[in-house]
Amino acid sequence: MSSVPAMITALARTVPDFPEPGVLFRDLTPVFADRDALAAITDGLADVASGADLVAGIDSRGFLLAAAVATRLRTGVLAIRKGGKLPPPVLSEDYQREYGAATIEIPADGIELVGLRVVVIDDVLATGGSVAAAQRLLERVGADVTAAAVVMELEALGGRDAIAPLPLHSLSRA
Repeated sequence: MSSVPAMITALARTVPDFPEPGVLFRDLTPVFADRDALAAITDGLADVASGADLVAGIDSRGFLLAAAVATRLRTGVLAIRKGGKLPPPVLSEDYQREYGAATIEIPADGIELVGLRVVVIDDVLATGGSVAAAQRLLERVGADVTAAAVVMELEALGGRDAIAPLPLHSLSRA
């Protein structure tokens, strides 16, 4: 069996000029479709999230991963959604990403987050905008964000520095 980083590298696609010219999109869909790779990724992310009360996944590929990790750890999962996808009332946080502004949201009612230890999970860390926004949003409602974990970190875009001092765990780097 090959290493997790090798599996990710072998299966991931790089799509030039998507979603706009100049962006190299890292598509992990083929990685998630491979049962061995998905199992290895879930195990690796679950190791990072061990001890968390809740796993939060960032819209949309982070949902897949966070749900798998939460199931493995027997915790709850929180979907951090793109703006406009949840019914009101919501709490939102604006941020900048490598190709424009965006907003993320969580429900304002029905979930008590105060004092919960939360690990934020996403597929790719680029500039760090979405992870930093998720951390700000969760901490604003009283959660304790203990770490972030991603499948792939795009080192040249500086996302790790943007979310410091939050501990970041990457299963692979490009």
